[in-house]
Formats: sequence, C-alpha cells, structure tokens
Amino acid sequence: MKDLTLREKVGQMLIIKISGKEISKATKKIIRDYKVGGVILYRKNYDNYEEMLNIINEIKKINKESGNIPLFISIDQEGGRVNRMPHELKNIKSAGKLASTNDIDLVKSAANVTAEMLRDSGFNMNYSPVLDIQRFENGHAIGDRCYGKNAEDVSKNGIAVMKELSRSGIIPAIKHFPGHGSTTKDSHFFLPVIDKNFKEMENEDIIPFKRAIGQNAEVIMVGHLMIKNIDNKNPASLSKFILKNYLRQQCQYQGIIMTDDLKMRAISLKYGYIRAAKKACNAGADIIMIGASYSTIVKVIKKIEKSIVNNKIDITQINQSVERIIKLKEKYQITDEKVKGCNVEEINKKIKIINEKC
Repeated sequence: MKDLTLREKVGQMLIIKISGKEISKATKKIIRDYKVGGVILYRKNYDNYEEMLNIINEIKKINKESGNIPLFISIDQEGGRVNRMPHELKNIKSAGKLASTNDIDLVKSAANVTAEMLRDSGFNMNYSPVLDIQRFENGHAIGDRCYGKNAEDVSKNGIAVMKELSRSGIIPAIKHFPGHGSTTKDSHFFLPVIDKNFKEMENEDIIPFKRAIGQNAEVIMVGHLMIKNIDNKNPASLSKFILKNYLRQQCQYQGIIMTDDLKMRAISLKYGYIRAAKKACNAGADIIMIGASYSTIVKVIKKIEKSIVNNKIDITQINQSVERIIKLKEKYQITDEKVKGCNVEEINKKIKIINEKC
C-alpha cells in the first residue's frame, strides 16, 4: 500500500468494460496509464472462443508489461438467459431450472463446470450467484435467474454455488443486495423503488445475503434499488446507510462491496457517472463498476483524485478499499499469465449431462 500512487489506488477501485473486439490504443492507455483494477467482458467483445482468448491474453500482457497489479478479469456468467460465453460452448440451464430438480449435487456440478470453463479461459471473477428471491414470472428482471421463491431455497442453493466457485478458483460476487426480487422494475432501465418496510426485507430478501456473509462471502454486489423507508434520496448502491451502517457495522461484513454497473439507466440518467462514482466512494463502495467510454472513465478517475486531495473523499477509506482488493487478489493468486483455454469438447459433454437432468 505504501508504494502505490493515488492514481494506482483509485484505478484499483474501478472495473471497466472493453470497447470493441480489438485492443485499441485507447484500451492500452486506459490499462497502462490509469491502472484500472479490472475489466468485464461481454459477448460483443468477441465472435468466437479463439477471439475471446486472444483479447483476454492481450489485456493481461498489456497490464503485466506495465508493471500493474494483476487484473480482475470478470464476466456475468449465470447460465440461462445471462450467458456471455462464445457460441462454441453450450449454455448451462438457468438457476431456477437447476434448483427445481431439488438436487443440490446437480447445482454444485453446474457451478463446478462453470468455474472450470471460466478459470481455464482466463477469468477470475464471476457475477454470480444471484441471491434474490423470485416473486414474479420468468420474464421479470430476476425471474428464473435466482434459485427459488423463498429464502431457504435461495440460501441453500446460492451459497452452495458461491462455495463451489470459490473452491474452484473463481471469485463469486453475490448479487443484488439487498434484494432485486422485491420490485417489478428493471434497474437497467428505471430506478426501482421498494416500498417495503426494511424489517420485512430483513426477514425475507436479506436472509440469503446474511447467511452468505456468515459463510465467508467475499464480494457483494449492491443493486441500484431505492428503499424509501431507509434512504429516500439514494439507491442502495450509493447509500452510506446501506453500505456503511448496515453492511459494515450491523452485518459485520468484512469483504468487498461493489456497485452494480453505473451505466445502468437507474444511475447514469439520474446522477451521471462522475457524481455517482463520487457518491459511491463516499458511501463506502470498494469497487465501482463503470461501463462508460474511456474518456468518461478518465474524467471519473481525475475527479475522484481531486476530491481526495481536497478532503471531500476520505483517503483512509480509499486505503481500506484498496487493501481489501489487493488481499483478495493475493488470496486467489491472480496473475496476468497467459492462458491456453479450456477443453471445449470436454466442457460441452459435462454441460450436456447437467442439462439433461433438468
């Protein structure tokens, strides 16, 4: 920590998207000069498995040659309708379908195959499992992405997946705290408002997250969800009460708190990227996901740095966040070494067996 510059500290707190299907000069610059902590990849970044491997290895190479701290290489790979892997790889059925078999070993097998596929492909973080509770039909923002319609089923299956991913070398980021299942709106497009009494949420939606914390959850993604009875000015992802008072103090959570992507309209339209990122820092977020343009990311980094220098963002809190990030990277022995890729044929055989049981 003592050897890191302010630029390196702020950069570590950001996970960014990669623009396009090729590594441009701008991509190299944002990794090399702005020291970002990680990237998230989507299907729009590649047309096939070979292209995906190439872009991952090139990102790693640039970061390594720059002497930077190794990157989080992350993905949203839940299975079902949230599938970011190239078309050559079969897609594991949704969390809801897996859980409906009442076969916990099958759920674990699916998590293990997912982890093997991701790890061998160069990923080290997955935005999964979903610990929301399903209350609406499958077309809903959550629907069958989660493991059931009650806290017991979601806890049992979701925590098993969390542990299996972790055991297999993939950092699981559980989501969407404090529970996206309580609203019909999708935070990709609107800011969902939850009218529930917070005590009701604690007795239902928050249970799986609290249990996961008790089972050593390492990363919690906080959703862009406005809980009127608690903080009617800020969504949970930007709320000091939710992040500091509740998660840190009341729940005694010691792991990493990260925001859902600030590009989601629930945030980007209402607050703008710079204001939202600064609010997230002040609220206590350790990692900010920001799927914006590179020019916007540079502005965000510079504005956060300026706020720290002007004592509008507490440097002590920044240091604590960066320390958590580095410790997690060390625990999972994250490196920027080149990867060869998974055995696609073998992975597909395993996925076929799992899917046939659903």
